[in-house]
Order: sequence, then structure tokens, then C-alpha cells
Amino acid sequence: MSARLLIGSALASLLAATGSGVRAEEQPFAASESNFDLSPLTFNALLAQAQEDPGVAGSGQGVVASESAGSSQEALAKAAQNPIASMISIPIQWNATPGTQWAPNALDPDAKSNRTLNVVNIQPVYPFKLSDDWTMVTRTIIPFLGLPFGEVGEIGMSPLGEPYVEEWDQYQKGGIGDINPTAFFVPTLKGNFTFGVGPTVSAPTGEKPLGSGKWSAGPAAVGVYTKGPWVVGGLINNLWSFAGDDDRADVNKMLIQPFVNYNLPKGWYLSFSPIITADWENDDQGWTVPVGGGIGRVFKLGKQPINASLHAYYNAIKPEIGGEEIMGDWTIRTQIQFLIPTVAKK
Repeated sequence: MSARLLIGSALASLLAATGSGVRAEEQPFAASESNFDLSPLTFNALLAQAQEDPGVAGSGQGVVASESAGSSQEALAKAAQNPIASMISIPIQWNATPGTQWAPNALDPDAKSNRTLNVVNIQPVYPFKLSDDWTMVTRTIIPFLGLPFGEVGEIGMSPLGEPYVEEWDQYQKGGIGDINPTAFFVPTLKGNFTFGVGPTVSAPTGEKPLGSGKWSAGPAAVGVYTKGPWVVGGLINNLWSFAGDDDRADVNKMLIQPFVNYNLPKGWYLSFSPIITADWENDDQGWTVPVGGGIGRVFKLGKQPINASLHAYYNAIKPEIGGEEIMGDWTIRTQIQFLIPTVAKK
């Protein structure tokens, strides 16, 4: 049970990147948002507009190629920060929480905060245009876990002849966790705000203790506001178990992820996106609330656009197991996101 709670509370953070870009004064829409309609959803329209805007590429001023590249770089950064942008992407995110203890001392008196909880999430995002008015954006989280764990090592006998665990064998349990697909139905809107709602499901693909052993489902919603250099919004979902192994604990957990991004010249940006979780089945304290932020950049490796970021979060509130906190104080999140934009042909 302690391992399952640890998995549910695992979070966040790490990575950054480099690359070349244009000078800030060479980016016309960094200073004038009126040239650039940062409307909802479609990255295709966003990038196409950047290429067609009279102040960017269509005027008689003869904008140079490096300026056009800077525009695309900025558009890519804002689209990458929008979880329901109509753009194919493949984020790979590594969350490392050092200083984690495998079990409470009530179970293992020798357990120490000297292990690292690792969670690597592969999260392919794929949009499907349903009509001129609606797009379905799918995101599937495929987690790979490295979980501090332990098994009974040596059994001792008390003076009264009663057996007890004399020593635990600690090790790192690795493998795939529960796969979590989500589908957001996003209306085509004009303006700076967009939103999406839809179902989220968790499949019991991970073996014990890496997975819950339960089928779970629930609602998910996301809202995004984009204006000037800002991309602000939030995502929320809640999962309830409805089938699976009767011997495993029920699932009732919530995830909230607010995000605030401020875009800088040359594809750089500052980001705040903590992953807040609540395990409603935890009889002790089931909240995990991290505080922190990070920095990122969108750049090209050859012809491939990449979004890379590095975050650090202090786990201000941590879940308790048997009245003890066993999660580390800090989580580092590293992410590399492969962006696959496709600009609609005229």
C-alpha cells in the first residue's frame, strides 16, 4: 500500500536546452501582440498567421529569414505550452525525487531517506479534427517507474518464540506503471481563451507495486488563456476505480496542474507548472503540493523542433503513511518534447 501511495505522489522536474536564435529587436510580435492572434487550439493557424502577417513576412520591408525563423520559434514555444494545441508532440518527462524512504519506520526501523523515486513518462499527444467546430486532442501517459521497495530478508525469533522480520532486503523495483489515456474535446473558438473537456481512463498495466491493479475512469478538463508573452491555464482530473483486483485498494485520486508560462526572446521561457495530487483513500494525509518552477527553450536539432525544460519543486506538503512522511523534499523534472507541426497548405 505504501508503494502505491508513493507512485501516486511522484512528481516533477528537469532539463533545459540551447540553440541559436534572433535578437529580441528582430522579433516584431514580441513587442506587439496586435500583430499576432494567439487564439486557441490550432498551432497550424498560429504558425501560418505568423508567416502571412503583414508586419512579419508580407510587407515590403523584406523581412530576413532569421526573423521569420524567430517568429516560428516563438509560435512553437507557445503551442508547446498549450496542452490542447492542435499539434502532434511526443514529450518524454523524467521526474526524480531523491531522499525518499522505501517504507515508514513503523514497518522497517532501519529504513532511511537515501533512495530515489524515478518516474519517466512518455506522453504522446495527437489531435483529430472532428469538424470545423470541434477537435479531439488525445494524450496518453505511459509511465516507467523506478520505485524504492523492500522484501522480507531474514526472519528472527523473539525470546517468546514469536517470529519477526529481522532484516528487509531493499532494492529498486522497475517496470511499467498504469497507462492513462485522456481525450479532450475542444471547440474552435476565437479569442485568447480555449478549453477542453473529456474522459480519462487508467488501465491496470503495471504489476504490483508499480500499478494499482484497478481499472479507473473519471472526468478531465483544461483551460488555456494566451495573450502576448503569457500562456496561463490549468488541468484537472479525478479517477475512481470501477473494476479490477478485489484484493487491491480502491482508487480515488485527483490531479491538478496549474501552469503559468512567460515567453522570452529566442525561444526561451519561464515556467511554473506544479503537479498537485490528492489521494482521497489515504486515511492519513493524501495531498502532495509542490512549490517551484523552471526554465525552458524551444530550438531545432537539425530540422527537428524540440522543447526542453528543467524544473525544480520543493514538496511543501507530502503524503503520510502511518503518520510518517517518506517522500523526498525535492523533485526535479526534466522534459524533452519532440514537436511535429504541420502547416496547412493553401
